[in-house]
Amino acid sequence: MKGRDVTIAEVARHAGVAVSTVSYVLSGKRAISAETRRRVLDSVRALGYHPNAGARALASKRANVIALVLPLRAGMHVPVLMQFATSVVTAARSFDHDVLLLTADEGTDGIRRAAASALVDGLILMDIEEHDERVPVLRELSEPTVLIGFPADSAGLTCVDLDFEAAGKLCVAHLAGRGHREIALLGAPAVVYERGTGFARRTRSGFADAIEARGLSGVALPCEEGFDDVRVTVKQLLADHPQVTGLVVHNEAAVGHVLATLRELDRQLEVVAICPDDIADRARLASVLIPAEEVGREAVRLLMEKLEGRQVPASTLLQPRLTYRRA
Repeated sequence: MKGRDVTIAEVARHAGVAVSTVSYVLSGKRAISAETRRRVLDSVRALGYHPNAGARALASKRANVIALVLPLRAGMHVPVLMQFATSVVTAARSFDHDVLLLTADEGTDGIRRAAASALVDGLILMDIEEHDERVPVLRELSEPTVLIGFPADSAGLTCVDLDFEAAGKLCVAHLAGRGHREIALLGAPAVVYERGTGFARRTRSGFADAIEARGLSGVALPCEEGFDDVRVTVKQLLADHPQVTGLVVHNEAAVGHVLATLRELDRQLEVVAICPDDIADRARLASVLIPAEEVGREAVRLLMEKLEGRQVPASTLLQPRLTYRRA
């Protein structure tokens, strides 16, 4: 009888108990005597019973699966997104949950379909826009949700992210402290700003606020990811603003291209990047870390707390940390 087609009813008959007792033993939702628990587990092993997601849902009213909604849109740097995804998967496994990765850009329809499928217990969403069309739907769902990112109106939501506004300010403070008076920001590709993506706009806002507060001169420009586009942007920046001596780069894919162009032009700008450590290490740049592992882990923890009916903070902003590397 061994195999995946063994049913919970067959386990119950083999152990001489009710189906509900088998469910309670497997889910841990009710205290069962040690002797009864032993008989049930012996029968599970003897028959080779493997509870699937449907069986677990019947036993515990949970699928033990969470959805990670990660639309792969233009202008997003996939290697960094995968760092977030890996962190979510690893953290979910520590809570005995699997992750269903949803990468299609389906907006509200995708959210409703995932929630209605009964395949997932809750959802984590990424690439949050300031006026994200998914937000009103999230407020209506009975399933718990966590956002990696902040919309303009986060009331009634649970959000976690790096404080990108503070990150923009920190980069300006670092360069100003090293004597730079005219500073530029090369940010995400233009389409990211056009969508109203929150993290990019918040970095730009923090940069602009810090420039004004310190009485500096500054300019913020979008920057594409390909070498030729980056080269054109950097050359135009330096032609229009020849006094720029400090540069903030918030575009992981463009960092290497920016540095190559500066070497080609023989321009000695001091660069600080907002990026993963591996990129900054290779280039020997001062940087503010994008803490993908920490953010992903915290998003899962918050979701699990909500699944257990516990109160969680509505807003979790991780403070930026700048690492200086001597070139």
